[in-house]
Amino acid sequence: MGPGERRGRVIRIALPNKGRLAEGARTVLELAGLEFEPRAERALQASLGEEFHALFVRAEDIPEFVADGAADVGITGRDLVEESGRSVETLLDLGFGRCRLVFAAREEGRIRSVDDIAPGTRVATSFPRLAGRFFREAGREVAIVPISGAAEVAPHLGVADAIVDLVSTGSTLRTNGLREVATILDSTALLIARRGLTADPGAARPVGELAAALESVILAQEKRYLMANVPRGALAELKRILPGLNGPTIVDILNGGDLVAAHAVVDRRDVYRVIAELREVGATGILVTRIERLMP
Repeated sequence: MGPGERRGRVIRIALPNKGRLAEGARTVLELAGLEFEPRAERALQASLGEEFHALFVRAEDIPEFVADGAADVGITGRDLVEESGRSVETLLDLGFGRCRLVFAAREEGRIRSVDDIAPGTRVATSFPRLAGRFFREAGREVAIVPISGAAEVAPHLGVADAIVDLVSTGSTLRTNGLREVATILDSTALLIARRGLTADPGAARPVGELAAALESVILAQEKRYLMANVPRGALAELKRILPGLNGPTIVDILNGGDLVAAHAVVDRRDVYRVIAELREVGATGILVTRIERLMP
C-alpha cells in the first residue's frame, strides 16, 4: 500500500497548552515518532505529519473538546475527565502525570477521618463534581466551596474548613499545615477519544496506530535491553537469569570460542540483580541500554 493510499482525514489531537501534563504529552508523542511543526511554544496549533494535527487548549477543556467533536482524541488527566462528566472513550492509560485527588483538613483540627466531618463543613475545591460525589457516597453533608487556583490556602483565609485538591508528594499540604484524610481518586494522563470514533472507517486505522505507538513508548520506559557475552556452559543458568519476553536470544560470536552473545529485554527494576547474577556465571562485556519503543 503506497503513502497516498494510507491517507485518510486528518485526526485532531487536543493537547494541554501548559501545566503538569503539557510536557509529558509532548514528550510521549515525539518518542512515538510524531514531530511538532511549528515548534513555537505559544503556537495554538501544530502539524504532526500528514495524518495528525495538534490543538493546544487548557487541559480541563480537553474532555469537552473531544466529547463535542472539536477534537477527535485528546491527552489529559483522569481527574479532569471524571470532573467534566462528559462521555468519552478511554483508549490508553499513559502513566505520566501521576497524582491523587485527596480530602485534606487542618493538621491541628479534629478531622482525622471521613467520619469526623461535621454537617455543614465547608470544603474548598476546584473539583466540585468529584468532591460532591465523594461526600454523598460517604454519607456526609458538606458545603462545597468552588474555587480556582491554590486550594491549600483556603482554610487559612477562613474560606473553608477543609479542601479537596490534587497532590503528588503531599509536601505542599504539609507546608500549609494540612493533613491528608482520604484519597478520592488516583489520576494519570489518559488518551481519550470521542464516542464512536474507533468505529469510524476514516479514523479507526490512524487512531488505532496512534494508540499502539504510544503504548509501545509506555512499555519501553519500564524495560531495558541487555547484552552480554556468556560461557556456553552457563546457558542453563542463563535462561533463569534472563527470562526476557520470550527467553534470551543466543547468538554465536565470530571467533568467540566458548562464548556466546546473549540478548534480552529485562525489567528496569531487575537490571541490578541481573548484572550481578550474570557476573557470577562468568559473563563479560555486559551492556545495558534504553529502549525507545517496544511492541510485544
